[in-house]
This record gives sequence, C-alpha cells and structure tokens, in this order.
Amino acid sequence: MSNDIATLRSELPGDAAAIHHLTEQAFAAVAHSDHNEHHIVAALRTAQVLTLSMVAVDQGQLLGHVAISPVTLSSGDAGWYGLGPVSVHPDVQRRGIGSALISCVLSKLQGKGAKGCVVLGDPAYYRRFGFAQSTQLRLPGVPAEYFLVRAFGGEMPVAEVQYHPAFSATA
Repeated sequence: MSNDIATLRSELPGDAAAIHHLTEQAFAAVAHSDHNEHHIVAALRTAQVLTLSMVAVDQGQLLGHVAISPVTLSSGDAGWYGLGPVSVHPDVQRRGIGSALISCVLSKLQGKGAKGCVVLGDPAYYRRFGFAQSTQLRLPGVPAEYFLVRAFGGEMPVAEVQYHPAFSATA
C-alpha cells in the first residue's frame, strides 16, 4: 500500500465509527500516548469544531485520519489551528499516508486564509512539513521542543496557546 493508491477525502457522516476505531488502533502501542486520541476526535466532532477532518481510504477501507481544530491564543489573535490527532492504521504506517494527509490539510488551511497551525509531537517528523519551535507561541506545561508552529505569513503573535477543551476528553 502506498499513499498514491489511497484516496484522500473529507470525512463523511458515516465515517465516525471507523475513525474512532482506526484512531484507537493507531495509538494502542504508542508509549507516549494517554490512549485518549479517539475520544478527543469524537469530542471535537460533538463540539462541532473539526475545521478539517480528512481520511485516507483504499478499496473502502479507512487507512488514515487527520483532524484540524481551532486553538485559542492569549493575545486574542484569530485564525490559528491545531493539527492532530493524526492516525494511520498500524498495518500501513511508514508508507506516506500520514504525510499525505498532513500536507493536504495544511494546504487546505492556507487556502482558507488561516494564519498558522500548531502541533504537539515529534520535532523530527513535523519539521518536514515546515513546523519549527517558536519562542513566541507557547503551550504551557509542555516541553518546548515538542510544541511546534507553522505560520502561513504575517506577523507571529506572542501568546500562550490553548487547545479546545475536547483535548481533555477521556471517554
């Protein structure tokens, strides 16, 4: 399976259960996870704050999912979003599906006029998408090296970032 075989599309109403199951599977063996990512996606959907929810599908099987939701900046600056969770089925990880989904949603965000995007994750992975550490945007309580920012142009605000309360979901 390569990412050029999978079709990328927006989430459809009937995809919620498959996304839930996929996300749970994708993070099941991840040591640094609290294993609530599937609950976070469901809570974002329930709160109607999934700005973008894209899936990778091949022959009717859901292989990957990525969520984009708004974040709040203490400065009041609008137009900033958070990337994640990003989920790829364990059987097809490391084959470009996650990368294709991330590239797709970042392009769509820029097309919507977003100011930028933040992500909490592996710096070595997310740097390939233009994310970098920032001294101007901070996520309290998180090691700075794992909180990365990608501005889409304009002036970088100085602020603390807060994810939507759905990121606290545990069920």
